[in-house]
Amino acid sequence: MEKSNISAEIISVGSELLLGHIINTNASYLSRKFSEIGVDHFYQSVVGDNSRRLSGALKNALERSDIVITTGGLGPTVDDITISAISKTISRPLVLDRAILKSIKIYFKKRHLKMLSYVSRQAYVPEGALAIKNPVGTAPGVIINYKGKTIVALPGPPHELIPIFENAVIPYFKKRYKLHSIIFTRNIRTTGLPESAINKKIRRFLMMAGAVTVGIYARPSEVDIKITVKAENKEKALSEIKKVENKILSLLGDIVYGFDDDTLEEVVGKLILKRKMKLSIAESCTGGLISNRITNISGSSKYFDRGIVTYSNESKIKGLGVDKRLIERYGAVSRPVAIAMVKGMLKKSGSDVALAVTGIAGPTGGTKKKPVGLVYIALCKGGTGYFFNKIERLKKSSLSPFLRCIERHFVGNRTDIKYQTSTAALDFLRKVLD
Repeated sequence: MEKSNISAEIISVGSELLLGHIINTNASYLSRKFSEIGVDHFYQSVVGDNSRRLSGALKNALERSDIVITTGGLGPTVDDITISAISKTISRPLVLDRAILKSIKIYFKKRHLKMLSYVSRQAYVPEGALAIKNPVGTAPGVIINYKGKTIVALPGPPHELIPIFENAVIPYFKKRYKLHSIIFTRNIRTTGLPESAINKKIRRFLMMAGAVTVGIYARPSEVDIKITVKAENKEKALSEIKKVENKILSLLGDIVYGFDDDTLEEVVGKLILKRKMKLSIAESCTGGLISNRITNISGSSKYFDRGIVTYSNESKIKGLGVDKRLIERYGAVSRPVAIAMVKGMLKKSGSDVALAVTGIAGPTGGTKKKPVGLVYIALCKGGTGYFFNKIERLKKSSLSPFLRCIERHFVGNRTDIKYQTSTAALDFLRKVLD
């Protein structure tokens, strides 16, 4: 079959998705894969475990899309209604696929489990369908040709859906459809400026129309700029993207920390590792969140020495050697205390670089002078170098390490402020190291 533009639609099945009990990661994954193989994607819908409503969604999808993919609802229980709904919608009876039934029996036998009779319903597929064995579960994938359209039914669990889609469905699409182009996206990741400020900087690019388009997408404490192009192949796509990307990068400067799937903690980790340093962190208001993000990266033990949560005043005094008089005079949330914390952390750990944070995460504890969201982030790098004095002017010293403390003000609930603080601390470290 040859067609210049093939369109696909996703119908996610499951009341748990509608109720918000689980996040629909399958739709996100499939959307990305459509772009990679040059399939247009215009519609998504979520339907609960209701056969009538699912049938209606299928009819609508088949009228406007070449490929309709359902996810979920292929299990053996009564609320798994996807295959029966497809069968009724296209008026094809369900028939037993003996190869699938055999694979299901083998699945239970290998695990020394008794196969209950109702599980065998998963081996029934619409007449004429191609059933795909599930390498890690019992529900097969199903591909159906129907009046020039393709219906694909995939299991809901991502660890079952992904191998079926990549190993069987994508090759099927490539064989059945002549795909003339790919849709490729380059993701520029930033932190430190709000969406409105970035919008102002790159506004003319956001207004572009044609083969290359630019979009801006806000995430917690970060903003992504996505450059998307439709081209014949990846090489041409990258060439077109690069022209726009370089111009955008020149406008954004050091708020850009990475690209595509980079995370801030991963970028910071690579910088520390490259410089053969060891990092230690003292946390108060973030409660260990910065250390958690650092250790989310595999191999972080090579550069992360330790993290200490000094939440109480007593722990700051005993654990980090903060002078009690500093806390009494300036308060635990203050520049002098943050500096004392980071100096104590550097001395205690013997690391090359240390971070310390103290702040008011709220919703209680704020005052007019020190409101909720006030945060101090201190960084200290051992050895001879430069330091910043109280008003952050650079001064040189042969005795002092590099020391700097910044003040930030965040808004939001307690979780928001903690996360914003962790991001700001990691970005502060990135800029110093880079």
